[in-house]
Amino acid sequence: MVMKYLQRLGKSLMLPVAVLPAAAILMGIGYWIDPVGWGAESPVAAFLIKAGGSIIDNIPILFAVGVALGMSKERDGSAALSGLVAFLVTTTLLSTATVAMFLGIKVDAVDPAFGKIGNAFVGILSGIIASLCYNRFHNVKLPDALAFFSGKRLVPIMTAVSMILISVILFFVWPPVYGALVAFGEAIAKLGAVGAGLYGLFNRLLIPTGLHHALNSVFWFDVAGINDIGNFWSGKGVKGITGMYQAGFFPVMMFGLPAAALAMYHTAKTEKKKQAASLLLAAAFAAFFTGVTEPIEFAFMFLAPALYVVHALLTGVSLFIAATFHWTAGFGFSAGFVDFFLSSRLPLANQPYMLLLQGLVFAVIYYFLFRYLIVKFNLKTPGREDDDEVGEIVNAPGKDRFATMAKIIYEGLGGDANVVAIDNCVTRLRVEVKDMRKVDQQKIKSTGISGIKEVGPTSIQVIVGTNVQFVADEITKLRK
Repeated sequence: MVMKYLQRLGKSLMLPVAVLPAAAILMGIGYWIDPVGWGAESPVAAFLIKAGGSIIDNIPILFAVGVALGMSKERDGSAALSGLVAFLVTTTLLSTATVAMFLGIKVDAVDPAFGKIGNAFVGILSGIIASLCYNRFHNVKLPDALAFFSGKRLVPIMTAVSMILISVILFFVWPPVYGALVAFGEAIAKLGAVGAGLYGLFNRLLIPTGLHHALNSVFWFDVAGINDIGNFWSGKGVKGITGMYQAGFFPVMMFGLPAAALAMYHTAKTEKKKQAASLLLAAAFAAFFTGVTEPIEFAFMFLAPALYVVHALLTGVSLFIAATFHWTAGFGFSAGFVDFFLSSRLPLANQPYMLLLQGLVFAVIYYFLFRYLIVKFNLKTPGREDDDEVGEIVNAPGKDRFATMAKIIYEGLGGDANVVAIDNCVTRLRVEVKDMRKVDQQKIKSTGISGIKEVGPTSIQVIVGTNVQFVADEITKLRK
């Protein structure tokens, strides 16, 4: 149950994280126009940089709203509003000035932890509390005299009350927690390039569980004082150092994984090469251009887990190398070509084009290592499955393709009689079923999806790829 809840949390975080490309585009163009003055020498650049900063600087608020919306049962607007209310209550009550007033001391004497209360952790916590309040109170009916505050109107009120109590707890708990987070971040930071490499390794190893979001928040956002993404894009940091927890992903996502996809295609069975190519080509392009790697990773993650461990190790090595030579670039969404292009002219970008050279080397390593391991150990990567594992791929022309896929997938899940709830993240359908035995995985696989993962006795994920939203929309139409 805990793992399932954390996976839902990770999925909910994808909504606010998806907003970051807007900030990346705005700030990237602004810095491209004025890479030296950071907007001081160009009104247009200043406008774009400040517009992008309005998103980057408010990531905790986006998390509060996004998590509240994503974790609530009906994804209702009152849940999102409650997430904002929760965050405002906590950050106001525990602000440095307010704490100083409570304690009757000077602002300078307040624990520095309270100066960082408006962080991603508190944003996520606010969203969780708001979603719990929504799920508990959105159907509550009060006496007639208070009927106006019944139902969804009651949710923000109860959220505010709940966060007052949470704030009292945080008043005592947050300083030591913050201290521990800072100590952890500083311990990794002191390891320099080795720390960056370890982070890259565990980032990939945690992808199957969805817990990588928690790890990312420590290094990418201002939870433990590192704030690698925010500082890199705002120009607040040390050139060649800030961005070290981002740069090493570019060689892997833009070059390594597409090369791995090529190796998987070349080692596919002759009669299944066309089928494998349709999956791997689109996945490779998504990884290179946008940095979205789940379509490739889930294509072999469960078919050949040992190969995925090799991929995680190579990711760690990539971050280690980039950090060792102080090659830095950053991303607002993921380490694809778009973010590389936009970040390469940022003030803190340091020899970013060396990452492309590193990427070419990693492409060679990924291709030949993956090809060798696949053939040597007969790993069941896409196109190498046993003949009875995957049926004939179902295709349909044009826009009817997603409707056809949706119909077959939904039937394979057991239809209305078996499907309890269905949702989607960036690449996966997340489904709750009554009876896993009624799920026909072979039928679902016949649509050409990347893979299937059972995450619990009644929970299953169907890895569709970046077109998952269109399939999910079609399934919604089918549900009664």
